[in-house]
Amino acid sequence: MITQLDKKRIRNFKDKLNILLDLAQIINEDREIEDLLSEFEILLCEELDVGKILVITRSEDKWSILLASGVSQEEVNKIDVEQDLLKYTYLENITLDPPEKLKGFDAIIPLSHRFQVIGYVLIGDVEEENTGISPIIKHVKLIQIISNLIIVFIENMRMHKTILSQEAIKKELELASKIQNQLIPGDNDIPDYKGITIRTIYQPHLGVGGDYYDIIRLSNNKVGFCIADVSGKGIAAALLMSNFQAILRSLFTANINLKKLIKILNDKVNESANSEKFITLFIGKFNLITRRLTYINAGHLPPLFFDYNKQQLSLLDKGCIGLGMLDEIPALEQGIFTVPLKSKLLAFTDGLVEIEHNNEVTYGNEVLENIIKKNESICENIAEIRQHIDNNINKNTFFDDISAVGIEFS
Repeated sequence: MITQLDKKRIRNFKDKLNILLDLAQIINEDREIEDLLSEFEILLCEELDVGKILVITRSEDKWSILLASGVSQEEVNKIDVEQDLLKYTYLENITLDPPEKLKGFDAIIPLSHRFQVIGYVLIGDVEEENTGISPIIKHVKLIQIISNLIIVFIENMRMHKTILSQEAIKKELELASKIQNQLIPGDNDIPDYKGITIRTIYQPHLGVGGDYYDIIRLSNNKVGFCIADVSGKGIAAALLMSNFQAILRSLFTANINLKKLIKILNDKVNESANSEKFITLFIGKFNLITRRLTYINAGHLPPLFFDYNKQQLSLLDKGCIGLGMLDEIPALEQGIFTVPLKSKLLAFTDGLVEIEHNNEVTYGNEVLENIIKKNESICENIAEIRQHIDNNINKNTFFDDISAVGIEFS
């Protein structure tokens, strides 16, 4: 015979089962996070008479409020997750003896995912002035199930969206990297010039970067070349450099004076970068007939120039400050000299000569100087520099974009 108590238990069981079935349907409807939180709040407040709800979750190593209902900002501000909640790893009834900062709440429900606590649900009764055990405690197990189902599902949704966003960013970076690599000439893209051999290296640190070099046929008898580096790394530096490349290519002609070109480029960088970034640049123009090299070094690392016959190594450092550092360049010097036979030039960005070891950055040209002074072709020199780069990349000592342009004047 079924007693009245049994009938009441059956009704309670059916009510809880219906709540869980409704919850499963809500989750399966693929709603937005805000809608799920709203349904969670309605379910607890209207069906289970919960007066206070505070949901705190951990995302990207930071605790944040996911939902606060019936809770004042003052109550929220008092709670320090690290000090007040981390000690709770199981459901805890705090109705009779709540900690000072958690007064007004009746239960603490840790939320676990893959054996790790990812959040907490704090619940409180509607009638705060009542003493004794809160009536919502009789529903606390059900609330725990509901909380874990909905909040953990929401956290999974958030992680999934983060992963999708990261994948989208990754694809955008890959596309940007392909585009940038097409803008940077490789050895096969460099035109042949009688009397000179050119070899290059380009290796961005983050897929895209702020390094840039170019080899430009100015006329049948003149070749222009440059190497540049934007302050900073990543997308912002790459965008500025792409814009800079387009401007430089449109202005760099056989007849333009390099001093005039530098002043125009400085104005353009100031317009584009808004004083937030600057560009260092080494730019040169070589006459294949007269063997006259004209150059300006705008704040860039001085390229190495080696005269093999004299066994003399020099630095090409005449120029000015970096582009975009000031509105107007205060002093500008141009280097001009006749290139002797059997000589080599190596221009590079600072990523090639800055090495990190034990959290300390060391700088030095010694390796490059020793390579360029060898009685070998520029092709062999660049191959050795590539090997040097590979060795240090395996040791994780390089931390910036790397570019180099080697020219042999035969």
